[in-house]
Amino acid sequence: MSLKSNFESARDPNYWREAANELHWDSPFEEVFDNSNSPFVKWFAGGTINTCYNAVDRHVDAGRGEAVALIYDSAMTGGKRQFTYRELQHEVASVAGMLKAQGVTKGDRVIIYMPMISETVFAMLACARLGAVHSVVFGGFAVDELAKRIDDATPKLVLSASCGLEPSRIVEYKPLLDAAIDMASHKPDNCIIFQRPELPCLLLDGRDVNWETALDSSQPAGCVSVQATDPLYILYTSGTTGVPKGVVRDNGGHAAALLWSMKHVYDVQQGDVYWAASDVGW
Repeated sequence: MSLKSNFESARDPNYWREAANELHWDSPFEEVFDNSNSPFVKWFAGGTINTCYNAVDRHVDAGRGEAVALIYDSAMTGGKRQFTYRELQHEVASVAGMLKAQGVTKGDRVIIYMPMISETVFAMLACARLGAVHSVVFGGFAVDELAKRIDDATPKLVLSASCGLEPSRIVEYKPLLDAAIDMASHKPDNCIIFQRPELPCLLLDGRDVNWETALDSSQPAGCVSVQATDPLYILYTSGTTGVPKGVVRDNGGHAAALLWSMKHVYDVQQGDVYWAASDVGW
């Protein structure tokens, strides 16, 4: 099918049934497109799914556990590392266990205020694994912008790092996070901090938890099934015209649209390498 005919077909909601059927569903959806409460539509209503399973675990189960899933290549540190799907599954399940030990459950919000490191990817997938809703906040945002997003998302937990690296400087994340929490009306229960060797930070007793310590004491967590219509993540607008507005993406519709887009818009096929230059916060 040509790209043009794909776009023409996409005008029909039932076209997305075929796209969704390429995913792994814990239980099948009852209806592709529910428009009974327009403009609040529902995609794949009645179905249950886990986005992390579809992104990671199903590739291991399909026999591709030794294929490369993620490549980390840092222009700042010169560090390089590859993760197979099996290794990625272990890392993500471990981080999910760390979050679970801190009381994060399905539907809880988690803010991720981290630099472009592998642990940031683990964190996003770990939230999806538990059915928690993550919101990535760009590490370049200052105190007041982070505080606004904390107040709106009301996260149970914040995941952060001691610092970020730029070509000419080290950005201290922890003082920015501390000031944002002081400014915000909502106070997260805990903050888990990944200590980077370039600039470790002091942790606040009673609130801050060392990432490695928490990871070592936790048990890997499995995938939690959620409704297709349950939220997967919140991504905020820049806030240049007022208070930042949170755009909510659901699990089922997001997974189907992303899988379709990677194939038919970006022409990414199994075995190809896809490189993204932008920060995950965008």
